[in-house]
Formats: sequence, structure tokens, C-alpha cells
Amino acid sequence: MPFNSSLVKTLVTLLSLAASLPVLTADYEVITVASGLDKPWSVAQLPDGTGFLVTEKGGQLLHLTERGDVTPIAGVPEVYFKSQGGLLEVILDPDFSANRTVYLSYAGGDAEANRTTVVRARLAEDRLEQIETILEVLPDKKKAAHYGGKLAFLSDGTLLVSIGEGFEYREQAQSLDSELGKLLRIRSDGTPPPDNPFPEAAPRVYSYGHRNPQGLVVDRLDGTIWMTEHGPKGGDELNRIVPGSNYGWPAITYGVDYSGAIISPYTEAEGMVQPEIYWDPSIATSGLAIYRGAGFDGWQGSLLIGALKDEKLYRLTPGDGGFSQSEPFPEVTGRVRDVRVLSDGSIAALTDGGTFFRIIPPAD
Repeated sequence: MPFNSSLVKTLVTLLSLAASLPVLTADYEVITVASGLDKPWSVAQLPDGTGFLVTEKGGQLLHLTERGDVTPIAGVPEVYFKSQGGLLEVILDPDFSANRTVYLSYAGGDAEANRTTVVRARLAEDRLEQIETILEVLPDKKKAAHYGGKLAFLSDGTLLVSIGEGFEYREQAQSLDSELGKLLRIRSDGTPPPDNPFPEAAPRVYSYGHRNPQGLVVDRLDGTIWMTEHGPKGGDELNRIVPGSNYGWPAITYGVDYSGAIISPYTEAEGMVQPEIYWDPSIATSGLAIYRGAGFDGWQGSLLIGALKDEKLYRLTPGDGGFSQSEPFPEVTGRVRDVRVLSDGSIAALTDGGTFFRIIPPAD
């Protein structure tokens, strides 16, 4: 092919023009607030601007500043730290600014008898005081698995607590004689509200038929309760919670046992609620948040879901035909354990590997 000087000059000109153009970047910023945390599980933003409270599964509660400075909080109750057990959720009382009250969920007990436990305490500087146990789930179990442990307040001040079925005790998810495999609703002192669905048979139970719910959020706009739960091999679920409803596990499921064995031949049954979404294969749903902040245009009502197996943070966008799934922040990698929408509209995400990501929305 003969040498073409005109073509070479054209290519050089185009390359020069390309080099002078601005580099296109994402219209958000992902920053690392902290790394090297030890199996962080949950994060709560402090309203006074001093940073966050972060739990580590081994039993540490940390005060983490915006700059990543860490101060351990003393006085945390002893936890049963094994397998899936340990220190789990931290949330603030709705009136935290006045009463400094926080709530922790964790695995309590030992290898012979352990249970999901919830305490409330007063945060005083760098320690917990006035610690009071408000919930110990019945019955005790031996397996260190499927604790649930997510906490969320309803607008009436009552507290929701998600409880797993203990893995080896899955049939109890269908029994109102057990609190395993349930979503519980209690007052802030642990007593059951009289208007729960089963005041005589199961006074703390709000819904049942759950496997291992590790995502829970209440929409402050309309009060809708959203909960995600791990399926077995396949069959992770997003559920819209209606009081008194049965969500089917293990009588119906879209998954199979890890061995490939059939758990149930049914995916639906009369009187059992279908999930809004199910995932097969599993993504291993964990933290859950709903976007009601300012900053990401068009995101109102979107759900943010952490995926342990996929190691991603997903967005579920509501529409007429249900939800559509996308991955808006590919920079957030790792087993995403918790996700929260912060007061300024930014998003916090924790990974099992110890990274605290903060996603900053576009500037106005």
C-alpha cells in the first residue's frame, strides 16, 4: 500500500484534538473513608456531624470520623463470635439527639445455646452505659448461623427485628410456637405491642416464613417495609412486608439445597406471599436501603441492595412492571454487607473485607 501523507496528517490532527478534549468521568465520586476494618457489619450516621458508629463482628463498636479516625466504644456486651455469629446491627433511637440511646443486635450465648439478642444502651462519650437487654429470641439453638439481626424503627416508635431460622431449624419458620424465621415487632423496651397480628399465640411476631433476612428498611415516605432474605442455592428474595403474612419458607421456595436436593417442589401456595423479586442464581442479598435523599436525580424510591456473592452494590429502580436492576457504582467492590443513605444524600457502603465506601452525588 503506497504511503499516504494526507491520511497521516489527518490522523495526527484527530489525535491532537482528542488529547485536548476534557476527560469524561462519572457524575459522582467514590471515596474510601476507612479500610482495614475487621469484618464490619453495620453503620449508623451520628446526627451531630461527628461521623459514624460501626460494628465489627468480633464484638467491637467503633466511632469512625469522616476522616477515618477510629475510637473503640467500651462497654459492648460479650458476643458469641463464631461462623455467622457476632456483633451485628447498630441503629440510633429516633430521639437520639435528646436521649443518646442506641440499639445493638448480636449473637448471644454459646455453642450449646445461642440466640439473636437485642440491647439498648446510652452512648456516653466513648462508652456504653445503662445497658439493658430488651430481646432474647426463643427458642435457643446450637448452630451458629442464620441470626438475621437487622433493626428498623416504624413511625410509631416500635422496633422491627429480623430473625433467621437458624439453618438447621428451618421448619420452625412456619410455626408460631417459635420466633425463628420471623420478623418481630417490639416496643423500645422489648414489650410486645398489643396490636401485633398474633397477640395471644405469638405476641412479638409481625410476619413469618422467612429464612435469613439480612436487609430491612422502612420507607419514611409511605411506611412500606422492605426486607431481603437469603435463599438457599437460589431463591434470594425481596419482600414487601404485610403484618401477619406468611412468606413461605420452607414450604415454598425458588431455591434448592446446597447439595442440589429439593427442599420443596412448590414455588407458590395458597395463603403464602410471593416475593416482589427473587434471584436465581443467588446474589446473596445483604444490606438494604431506600433512596429518599437529594443528589441523585430520578432516584426517589430506588432500593439499594448489597450483594455478598456478586460483590456488588445494586440499584433496583421501581417502574410499572416492577423493579429493574442495575449496577450504578462499579467502583464499589467486595462483599457489600451494609448500605445506608446519609443525611446529605450520599451513600455509605461497608464490605466484609473491611472497606467503608462513601458515594458522593454530583455537585449542583
